[in-house]
Amino acid sequence: MMRALLVALALPLTLAACDTTVSPERAYADCSERARLAERPRGTVGLGVGSGGRAVSSFDVTVTGDFLSGRDPYVVYDQCFRRLTGAGPTRPLIL
Repeated sequence: MMRALLVALALPLTLAACDTTVSPERAYADCSERARLAERPRGTVGLGVGSGGRAVSSFDVTVTGDFLSGRDPYVVYDQCFRRLTGAGPTRPLIL
């Protein structure tokens, strides 16, 4: 009985989570970023001096599987947009 009640309560939440469509504007922003990372890696380097005169540094590199596999950024954008919205892109990709 308790298990049936939990399933009945969880089912609507589970089904709502399956609806992954987003607005075209959001899809454009997310998929454009993914396409840019498919084109080339991104990184940052930071240097500074902390309290007491200690040197502080940071290094960050983002490399995606799309870049490593040599996928075309325009194909990455198109497939991402279709996956997020269920329709084709409404705006062209500008890299």
